This record gives sequence, C-alpha cells and structure tokens, in this order.
Amino acid sequence: MVRADAARARLRDSAEAAKARVAPARLKQDAKDKIKGAALNAVAKGAAQARERPYAIGGAVVALGIYLARRPLLNLFQRLYVRFAETHPEHSETDDG
Repeated sequence: MVRADAARARLRDSAEAAKARVAPARLKQDAKDKIKGAALNAVAKGAAQARERPYAIGGAVVALGIYLARRPLLNLFQRLYVRFAETHPEHSETDDG
C-alpha cells in the first residue's frame, strides 16, 4: 500500500510538472528567451565578422544606404543632368556681343 501511495504521488508530481511546462505563460516566456538568445548570437556573430572583414561590411552598409536613398539620389542626378545638358549656344558665356 505504501508503494502504491508513493507511485501515485510521483505520478501526480510528474503530471503537475508536465502541466507547468506546457502552461501558456511558460511557453510564451520560453519562446521569448529563445528569440532573445538567437538575436544576441546573431549580433555577436555579425560583430565578429565585421572585425574580420571591415571593408566588406562597410561596402554592404554603403550599398544599403544607397538603396535606401535611391529616390533622392535619382532626383539629384536627374536635376544635375538637366542642368548640364540644357546648354544653349545663344547664351554662351564667352560671347562678347
């Protein structure tokens, strides 16, 4: 009888532990911790690679910056093209008369 009571107690403890592991709050916290750990590992790996290849990382950052600023840069180059392409010979700067 004592062994049966002990077995029931172990079963009950095991069931309560399993129930606690699958509780929504616990699962949510575990997911947050896992994502946080993965993000920190990615940042550490990126920093290590940046120290190994600073020019490649710098080039990637410049490329990303140009991509993000593509419309303002395109507008700038269009304005510059129009300014230098529309030269009128009748308004020459070296014309004396």
